[in-house]
Amino acid sequence: MALAHDIVRAPDGTPTRSLLLLHGILGSGANLRTIARRFVQARPDWAAVLVDLRRHGASLEASGPDTLAQAAEDVASLARSLEAPARAVLAHSFGGKVALQWLATERAGLEHAFVVDSTPGARVDARGSESTVRVVEMLDALPYPFASREAFVKAVQEQDPRPAIAPWLAMSLRRGDDGFRFGPPIPSIRALLASYFASDLWGVVEAPPEGTSLHFVIGERSGVLDEADRARLDALASRQPGRVTVDRLPTDHWVHAEDPEGLVRVMLARMG
Repeated sequence: MALAHDIVRAPDGTPTRSLLLLHGILGSGANLRTIARRFVQARPDWAAVLVDLRRHGASLEASGPDTLAQAAEDVASLARSLEAPARAVLAHSFGGKVALQWLATERAGLEHAFVVDSTPGARVDARGSESTVRVVEMLDALPYPFASREAFVKAVQEQDPRPAIAPWLAMSLRRGDDGFRFGPPIPSIRALLASYFASDLWGVVEAPPEGTSLHFVIGERSGVLDEADRARLDALASRQPGRVTVDRLPTDHWVHAEDPEGLVRVMLARMG
């Protein structure tokens, strides 16, 4: 089954190539709509493809194993089907590693790959992503079904008081005959996270595919990339100018939500 996706175009644009946007775990393509709209406004010759990764959004029924490799193959298959060929990808967090896996296993023909606050290395202890693991455990323990979205939001806020978390998670609710349940199946989310944490993709960063520039965008206040990761990326960028770049924005992990203007500015500058 093809991944669910939405294509954003400029009103008067005639796109000749596509930018794929890949969200993080527990999210959906809609999380990156602001970035997509601002990007095509500036570059009307591009289409922006908002992708729902496997077991997320409207791609809940995706077939195959719930692994990083399969998630990358899903994206590759979608890219091959697009009318305007895929020439770039912007991918946040879990999606960032999906993009790196795609580049590691297929000659994708991408000119630019933007990896937003995602570490290429393995993290078997989930270091840097502890809050994500806690959210998954909380979702699994909630008393489903809920009579309304508001009841779900209230239950989440009692467990996690961060103001943006509950409304964001509520975007993934699905309504059934007995009420509202969280859409992405938690066993699949756990499997995808386990594969994400176990995968080491520094190899593709150290030797990007010919013709592809890798652009890392780091949230300065985020803990996803530790000091060793940041130093390693900086060293690679200095040895491979243009092939690997590093930009930092004054945000936490949710770079696209906290500084959309800054992220689009980085994209346009790096794409030339």
